[in-house]
Amino acid sequence: MVKIKEIPFESVVILPPKPGVCPICAVDHEPDQPHNRDSLYYQMKFRQQHGRFPTWADAMAHCDEHVKQLWIAALAERGVSVTMPKETADDKND
Repeated sequence: MVKIKEIPFESVVILPPKPGVCPICAVDHEPDQPHNRDSLYYQMKFRQQHGRFPTWADAMAHCDEHVKQLWIAALAERGVSVTMPKETADDKND
């Protein structure tokens, strides 16, 4: 029988991103572009901070309206529906 030790999610330690990538999502992207919602680093850090996993709306909350609309349209072409809330988790921390 294998003994499994459960560690509380909040106790998981995540190494920082490598130098030169986005400090929020650990991916190399332009500052005006959304964070990579699928980045494991972003998902883990976001969940630790907000108690839930990020959405595409969260990932693009910092973007200007034009960039948001481009990404919403591109994601829609791939079958992903994005609803932008009036306020995202990151807005609440500003």
